[in-house]
Amino acid sequence: MDRGNWSQVTEFIILGFPHLQGVQAYLFILLLLIYLTTVLGNLLIFLVVCLDSRLHTPMYHFVSALSLLELGYTAATIPKMLSNLLSEEKAISFSGCLLQIYFFHSLGATECYLLTAMAYDRYLAICRPLHYPTLMTSALCAKIAVGCWLGGLAGPVAEISLVSGLPFCGPNRIQHIFCDFPPVLSLACTDTSINVLVDFVINSCKILATFLLVLSSYVQIIRTVLRIPSTAGKRKAFSTCASHLTVVLIFYGSILFMYVRLKQSYSLDCDRALAVIYSVLTPFLNPFIYSFRNRDIKEAMKRQLTRSGILG
Repeated sequence: MDRGNWSQVTEFIILGFPHLQGVQAYLFILLLLIYLTTVLGNLLIFLVVCLDSRLHTPMYHFVSALSLLELGYTAATIPKMLSNLLSEEKAISFSGCLLQIYFFHSLGATECYLLTAMAYDRYLAICRPLHYPTLMTSALCAKIAVGCWLGGLAGPVAEISLVSGLPFCGPNRIQHIFCDFPPVLSLACTDTSINVLVDFVINSCKILATFLLVLSSYVQIIRTVLRIPSTAGKRKAFSTCASHLTVVLIFYGSILFMYVRLKQSYSLDCDRALAVIYSVLTPFLNPFIYSFRNRDIKEAMKRQLTRSGILG
């Protein structure tokens, strides 16, 4: 294509949910309440784990790291989604769109790695309990957490570099609720098969590899738990994994359908629904899953509230 015949697109229009134009105000209130609950819930878990010495174990260090991650993960998309619900233009600059994609995917990759590390921690605790204190030390836990963050931040660099060099000269309306690789690539006025292939390979390696590692950990955990003779012992062992496994199923269940596919065409309504699940609902549910289903965190919250004078 002759680059002299086109002008570069400088901003995109994020259409969001075009079929729900009549209820934008209600969607804004609902999304705002979900976002505030997500922020407060994850921040509360992070602070409780940091302040309560009884929770200073590898398992809860990973939980606090996940809660901190969710704060950044939701901040990458939800504030702009709220702004678009009140705005008629719904515009985002080209560089702003790429930044949103980068932070959303880098933090999403970090969550994949962190959930895998949490599965490995549960595997060691249940399958090798006698060696757990010497294997999963505080130093190793910190190194794993830092490695998850560094790996996640480096993940989308190649994809972002490829997208930034594409020409965008035609339609600038993104058929999605935020900037993401598939809807942005569909707007490029050139062949994007290389981008689609690179995106597929990176996402497949990242998502499938971590999911299979999580799955293999739980296969070993289930085998070990089934050998426990007492029902109470089995119940206690499964209870330590229930919260993490619930989050894994919700998170991976949506991103596997969204990103592990070698095609550029996609169902708009289906992708919007999946995006709501992994970008809004999963971070929203995490505090409830980890607090309401976890006795240690509930007791730690009560202790902190009692110390602060809120509870008598």
